[in-house]
Amino acid sequence: MKRILVACGNGVATSTMVASKIRDFAAKNGVQITTEQTKLLEVPSKGDNYDLVVATGVFDGKINTPVISGFPLLTGIGEDEVLNQILEAVK
Repeated sequence: MKRILVACGNGVATSTMVASKIRDFAAKNGVQITTEQTKLLEVPSKGDNYDLVVATGVFDGKINTPVISGFPLLTGIGEDEVLNQILEAVK
């Protein structure tokens, strides 16, 4: 099972919504994942423990884990493309 870290400013509201969308999309496509939420500031210390990081804000840090922008999951613009990109990254 792949692990996705979803990061936003405070690690609560926005990341919860984005994580839910990712989990629902993955389940509909038969991909088993787990998600956890965190603050953007905590990504450098946590990110390397996951298969993928989805950040809803700007993350300029350096980690070994791939990072995908989750901003389209907030706006709805380009949402399907990002969800497909996330699934491809964890398959």
